[in-house]
Amino acid sequence: MAENEKVLQAVKERAVDGRIPCAEARRLAAELGVPIGEVGRAANELKVKIVSCELGCF
Repeated sequence: MAENEKVLQAVKERAVDGRIPCAEARRLAAELGVPIGEVGRAANELKVKIVSCELGCF
């Protein structure tokens, strides 16, 4: 499985009702060893909204 596919699958598995908390997205990036932006791109592609942003960006 390609890295991008792993990220897409992981985001899909962790999203609840089309949403994933920012803290969970950051934790996921750390677990997968990818930049947080890669998780953000996967979420965008899957139409998963990042919520409860710690930086106020989403």
